[in-house]
Amino acid sequence: PSMLRSVFSHINNLFDGVQKKYEYKMRLVYAHFPINATITNGGGTVELRNFLGEKRVRIVNMLPGVKVEKSAGTKDELTITGADIDLTSRSAALVRQSCL
Repeated sequence: PSMLRSVFSHINNLFDGVQKKYEYKMRLVYAHFPINATITNGGGTVELRNFLGEKRVRIVNMLPGVKVEKSAGTKDELTITGADIDLTSRSAALVRQSCL
């Protein structure tokens, strides 16, 4: 019964994602060194520069079907969108983990 419910929820999430798209908003928060995010590859890759003043460029590739863009209205905000909740949330987690 519990496994059946999990499969049902997963299928429901797939339908919801195709109809509405899942969206994660992430803010670039810094105190001294301004973090620079560059969107490349048509929204398929984000490059994070100047994290804690480091010269290293952190390149994060989005998973298939997930796009990243800079928010138009809010400064230093990334919007990650996709139809699959699993891939979209994992892409947001990859951006977060690149700075740990």
